[in-house]
Amino acid sequence: MSSIKTKIDAVLGKILVVIMGTMVINVLWQVFTRFVLGNPSSFTDELARFLMIWLGVLGAAYVSGKNMHVAIDLLPSRANKKRQVRMRTTVDLLIILFAFAALVVGGLRLVYISYILGQHSPALQIPMALVYITIPISGMLIIYFKIDKLIHR
Repeated sequence: MSSIKTKIDAVLGKILVVIMGTMVINVLWQVFTRFVLGNPSSFTDELARFLMIWLGVLGAAYVSGKNMHVAIDLLPSRANKKRQVRMRTTVDLLIILFAFAALVVGGLRLVYISYILGQHSPALQIPMALVYITIPISGMLIIYFKIDKLIHR
């Protein structure tokens, strides 16, 4: 395993822990303000939604790097070693293609369009491009992890 990949995994894992911790505190604050104070906080719903987006998309990249994603191994388990390697290589190449087309290219277009249109979130008033930037970042991380896996297979 390359040292760069190890460092990226460590940083990404810590980022995910911070996002999850922030989300828990945010939701607890929402519950407290709604049921104890009787005046729900106006920004917590939106912040929880954005944190969930970041957690899900970056979590997908993290899981891809750890090679722990959901997989159906019915066919590879019945094949010989040479065919298993070919199947896994084909799947990794398809994942790279999808990550590039959908996440990197599509994500960059989404970020660009939301930036050009000047879209801001209603409650937090942050640019939506900042929320969406996680999509191409995650796509680039997935591509990096899969290329690293193909090289070090």
